[in-house]
Amino acid sequence: MTKTYFVYIITDSSHNTLYTGITNNLPQRIWQHKNGQGGGFTSRYKSKYLVYYAETNDVYSAIAEEKRIKGGSRAKKIALIEQQNPEWKDLSADW
Repeated sequence: MTKTYFVYIITDSSHNTLYTGITNNLPQRIWQHKNGQGGGFTSRYKSKYLVYYAETNDVYSAIAEEKRIKGGSRAKKIALIEQQNPEWKDLSADW
């Protein structure tokens, strides 16, 4: 059975904070963020809007992508988001 892994970026309502994470269950993880169970950082900064995600079947690729995104500048993260989601819509709003 093939597992799926997601690298994702969430933000707060004013797009000040960008949080990058990894999960194998994106809907559940985003639910946790939206309900204050996402961890200290995302709870503190009220980051709960999914603005970017990428999917892979290779956990090592997912980990490498998460590290690459986290190590990049804010400008690179914004460019990545705007390439997939130029209006910064909450991609999980209809879930």
